Amino acid sequence: MDRMTRWTRGMCAAAFGVAALAAAAVPALAQEKLTVRLDFSPWGVHAAMHLAKQKGWFKDAGLDVDVQDGRGSGNTLQLVNAGQVDVGQIQLGLLPQARENGAQVKGIAGWGRRTDLAVLVDKDSPISKVSDFAGKTLVVFAASPWAPYIDYWLKQGGLDRTKTTITFVDPAALWGTYTAKRADGLMSTEPSAVPVAAATRPSKAILAEDAGVVYPSYGLVATEKTIETRKAALAKLVEIQAKAWAYLRDGKIEEGVDAIVKQRPDAKLDRTALAEQIRLTIAFFDTPATKGKPIGWMAETDWTAALKGLEAAGAVKPGWSVANYYTNDFVK
Repeated sequence: MDRMTRWTRGMCAAAFGVAALAAAAVPALAQEKLTVRLDFSPWGVHAAMHLAKQKGWFKDAGLDVDVQDGRGSGNTLQLVNAGQVDVGQIQLGLLPQARENGAQVKGIAGWGRRTDLAVLVDKDSPISKVSDFAGKTLVVFAASPWAPYIDYWLKQGGLDRTKTTITFVDPAALWGTYTAKRADGLMSTEPSAVPVAAATRPSKAILAEDAGVVYPSYGLVATEKTIETRKAALAKLVEIQAKAWAYLRDGKIEEGVDAIVKQRPDAKLDRTALAEQIRLTIAFFDTPATKGKPIGWMAETDWTAALKGLEAAGAVKPGWSVANYYTNDFVK
């Protein structure tokens, strides 16, 4: 080997060594942190969030997402508004009243765009409409998404609280009151409640939409400040969640169940109920105005109808602007 060849090889080896040292000295790209607060303890509507976490889709996109269980949509909304968490997954129909009271929170993606509020009654009950609840007792918790609609809904059947008894209980006592048959009906949502009731009090759902209630269901919210300052991170989050929901919708519900169970191993979850909750959640994805649109995209006509209903129910004042409640900027 001549001197020139030895010199060339030596230089290449040195260069390789320098490059290797340089690569080792460069730290891995930092993951951008996001805190996402869910509405309650684990149930089917959380499937896309846990699936994305389990499969590493957040990490692949450069996000470090802290997924937290919640204590109600209302509580989660308050935490988002106070800046204690970045994003909430809640019942979007709570936004108008919250903004009426000064909150600066908007919807950034809507999964359940069809109204899923319902009253559970026994599966073989003859009750089929609002007027059939005359003389009956209904149980609900005070911070329920049902709260602003109760009187409006009763009125659609010619009823009021003198003709139907509305019992408010702590959320922890809600199921016990219903399953012990101390109430004829439970005011909740069909996707969350019907699958759980199947084991102890098989039930059917009397849907609020059949009485003209229009209520945007589950989606993601963030403050206006977060929307303005963390656009890239929010866009990634929404994109990954839309991807996860599409994956679940396309026949992968059991993988969603697996993800929830693996992410929450101590929750003692019923796999059958989880699968049915996911299926029903997906069944409420579309309204006529959103059919064929991307998952997460919200329709102005749906929000307008919801706000008109809230105004009629006395929950919001006239003069609202629909653009204050949601944005589709993060939906592809």
